[in-house]
Amino acid sequence: MILFVVHLAGAVALLLWAVRLIRTGVERAFMSQMRVGLRRASQRPATAALGGAAAAIMMQSSTAVAMLAAAFAATGALPPVAGLALLLGADVGSAIVAQILLSPLTAIVPLLLLVGVGLSLRAKARGPKQTGRILIGLALVLLSLQMIRTATEPLRDSPFVGIVVSYLESDLFSAFAMGALLAWAMHSSVAAVLTFVTFAAEGLLPALPAVALVLGANLGGAAIPFILTLSAPMVARRVIVSNLILRGGGAVLVLLGLVYATPDLSIIGKTAARQVINAHLLFNLALAVVAMPLVAPMLHLAGRLLPDVPGSGPGRLSALDLGALAHPERALVCATRELLRMGESVHGMLSPTLRLLRDWDEVTAQAIAASENQVDRMHFEIKLYVAHLQEHPLTPAQARRALDIATIANNLEDAGDQVSTHLVDVARRMQREGLSFSDGGWSDLTDFHDCVLGNAQLALNVLMTNDLESARQLVEEKDRIRKTEQTLQARHLDRLRTGTPSTVETSNLHQETLRALKQINTAFSLVAYPIAEEAGDLLSSRLTATPGPV
Repeated sequence: MILFVVHLAGAVALLLWAVRLIRTGVERAFMSQMRVGLRRASQRPATAALGGAAAAIMMQSSTAVAMLAAAFAATGALPPVAGLALLLGADVGSAIVAQILLSPLTAIVPLLLLVGVGLSLRAKARGPKQTGRILIGLALVLLSLQMIRTATEPLRDSPFVGIVVSYLESDLFSAFAMGALLAWAMHSSVAAVLTFVTFAAEGLLPALPAVALVLGANLGGAAIPFILTLSAPMVARRVIVSNLILRGGGAVLVLLGLVYATPDLSIIGKTAARQVINAHLLFNLALAVVAMPLVAPMLHLAGRLLPDVPGSGPGRLSALDLGALAHPERALVCATRELLRMGESVHGMLSPTLRLLRDWDEVTAQAIAASENQVDRMHFEIKLYVAHLQEHPLTPAQARRALDIATIANNLEDAGDQVSTHLVDVARRMQREGLSFSDGGWSDLTDFHDCVLGNAQLALNVLMTNDLESARQLVEEKDRIRKTEQTLQARHLDRLRTGTPSTVETSNLHQETLRALKQINTAFSLVAYPIAEEAGDLLSSRLTATPGPV
């Protein structure tokens, strides 16, 4: 039994790692294009649902799409109605992923590994390198499923398994709860569903309790982003809560149908495994169709459940521990924690500015001003703390790190100034003069703002983890943003030549906004430079083509 547990746990661990490998490969190679594509597809609920399904298939995760939708809703880049439609589509995409991965593809595993490893080791550009990562992840998913089948084979005739299965078959509510808990523990409804269906395929689970487990996994999968967004703005949380109510409530209703109606599942598949996986897909398809007309009322209900809370809570204590100055390593950790808080504050200031440019809100503007005062205070305190730290004996590495912290603090403070002065000032002038950007100009600004916001989040991740691969990506993004800004400026001049009134009226404001966003991106991107430089990846102003780890 111990050997079985070890084998099964190892197979499930490999499955979770492989799914994550695919998702991170997609994020590193195609996240910018995906974010732009999702926003453009989300002009209507129907296309938003299709875009969400496609994104979930690419990322192997409806949770990742949910976090994107929450971020879009928080910044105003996506109406909440479109965000919820996006999530409903992502749930369908997640079910399609399970269908694909359970297809008989084991024979192509060697080819996937051969091509994937070759691209990962030999490719210089980020796109092909991360494509190799995706192919390796896909191969490992297929291998892990085969390992689960092999590990569970000896259990078919086990008396203990028979007792457990009999219990689950007689109590579908317990099976449902177990499925929800396992999906939450795995942090992946896709991995949970694949595991349950594999158990059914090996004859360990009859169809009915396996379907109950899968329904529970749908509830658990919807609960994951709910927990992850507890500290997000209310407008984002309402989208996530609405999806939780729809998906979780729908799963409970179908469970009640299974308990009291005991339907014949043979109509949706010949084998138990096929019945389970088809039931999963049919549930999410039916939910998307039925729930689409209910999107607006559900968001209204979520607004009643999660009203806006005026004011703010008490300020957080500073991470700068004066008692740690005598211990440089501890002091540097304290300074880095405060620097991360400072970056999070600037990121929080940047997020609502897009919404402010279209719909002026004095409360939001005042909140940004208050955050700027806090950022200025943290900047001053970090510089003072580093100055006191330098009064103590430091190793060359510690001295260099202290200087890097002070430099990054300067850059983040400049980013905060760009938000609180330039961007807020542009929004205030537009409101005062009754101006609005042209449709083309607004689309360009929305895309550019989202790219900068994504890079700001990446910079915070780099600051927290010191991950070299992420630092390389951030340096590359800085160069890409510079080229994108030039392209958008040229596109603006083309619109200006056509004489569109809204373009003419807002020309200076549009260009000021682009320049401010570019400078904010530069300030955040410089977080990566000390890491990339220490690794020998920087040659004056360019990133060397040094292959990174998978």
